[in-house]
Amino acid sequence: MSKIKVGITHGDPNGIGYEVILKTFADPAMLELCTPIIYGSPKVASYHRKAMELQTNFATVNSAANVQADNLNLIPCTAEEVKIDFGQATQEAGEAALAALERAVKDWKDGLIDVLVTAPINKHSIQSERFNFPGHTEYIQACVGHDEQQALMILMNEHMRVALVTTHLPIAKVASTITSELVLQKLRTLDHSLRRDFYISNPRIGVLALNPHAGEEGLLGKEEQEVIIPALQQAEEEGIHVFGPYAADGFFGTRAYESFDAVLAMYHDQGLAPFKLLAMEDGVNFTAGLDLVRTSPDHGTAFDIAGKGVADENSFRQAIYTAIDVFRNRASWDEGRKDPLPKLFVDKRDKSERG
Repeated sequence: MSKIKVGITHGDPNGIGYEVILKTFADPAMLELCTPIIYGSPKVASYHRKAMELQTNFATVNSAANVQADNLNLIPCTAEEVKIDFGQATQEAGEAALAALERAVKDWKDGLIDVLVTAPINKHSIQSERFNFPGHTEYIQACVGHDEQQALMILMNEHMRVALVTTHLPIAKVASTITSELVLQKLRTLDHSLRRDFYISNPRIGVLALNPHAGEEGLLGKEEQEVIIPALQQAEEEGIHVFGPYAADGFFGTRAYESFDAVLAMYHDQGLAPFKLLAMEDGVNFTAGLDLVRTSPDHGTAFDIAGKGVADENSFRQAIYTAIDVFRNRASWDEGRKDPLPKLFVDKRDKSERG
């Protein structure tokens, strides 16, 4: 079996992207699991390596078609000279992050890589005419998704999975954005992902309420009664095992999430604040719902510690593990559901008529 080709974008070069990448592949065992391909800059990688006294070697190649299976490969995607200012959000760094992302997505479309793992970007400095999105998830959705495939953000580790109905959206817009149709769409995508991507045969999904105390029967908000519960009822009719809506504070405080295969939260901080409190060191951001398998560490650029050599690479390593696992699970799921028998055409004529 050929090793999975893992495309890795370098993220914002002023952050900790290169540090966690180089630390991850300092372990030779990682090269036995996959063929890694960094999309970035050899000079920037060397600058980071020297600044933090890292020993990880890499091989520069001009195309993903020419990668070396047992090496950490690096494809140049940026201008030869990129000024590095550790911990600073600059337009130049944003352009370098976008160039790597564009090249990696193109290579996936061309079949040159199997999965994509993205190092963190700075969402402000990457903005341009070519990138007008609040984050990776929305950009990738626009590049590879279509009407029948809608991206779903899932934050996960070994013990929990938290998916989001709305992602990078101002709080003032959350309530008006959440509709029964949107909640139902996310439940369908989540249920299918749990079955196909994680091989859970009968997934249980806990759904969080929008309002405090789950709305107190309309006293603190009517979205539960008018929007969320109708969506859950429809999901149940479709065979999706959903439970809730639960008040978010008590749900996490009592560790109720342990009873479910995944949790669907209504908005970003409702789900991710408790998740990162419980799983910051090994959390992974997985984009479900698309043909492209994309993961990332659950942390940001960490400008406050960039260049200091103290970043923990475990979340990034787990992102690579997750991408590989999901890719293999999908292949197995799809193979098991192919029709193995050809259609049989029976000749009903009498044998005496056959020549």
